Amino acid sequence: MSVFHSMNTTASALTAQRLRMDVISSNMANVDSTRAAGGEAYRRKMVVLEPKGSQFSSFLKTAMGTSRTGSAGDGVKVSRIVEDRETPYKMVYDPEHPDANQEGYVAYPNVDPLREMVDLVSATRSYEANVTVFNASKGMLMKALEIGK
Repeated sequence: MSVFHSMNTTASALTAQRLRMDVISSNMANVDSTRAAGGEAYRRKMVVLEPKGSQFSSFLKTAMGTSRTGSAGDGVKVSRIVEDRETPYKMVYDPEHPDANQEGYVAYPNVDPLREMVDLVSATRSYEANVTVFNASKGMLMKALEIGK
């Protein structure tokens, strides 16, 4: 295991949470977009995260103390960004709107601002926690260097 392993792990989490905040910002910016690529309303996007490298069994073996590698993990990565196809569009009656259908209803994005704000707070707190971990690792490495003087 490298001296910088904890910093690399934390850096991957910082990158993932930053992308998550960017996607949430995009969702909030398009909350009223009735027309997007493909001619339909904007669909909410979500970030899917997965562990880098190792499988669950290796984490379990490490936690139980039966692993020979001794590594607790390699961080996290974004596997993909998916559209929320399960939540239906919000249909609003507005026959004067240029995107209204034959019945006069306009399909608004399936973005719920409250849900997005909760996700944003969660991503922000996660980001802050990882910054704290990064700074603690940096502090420990600095103290280790001072010991060698």
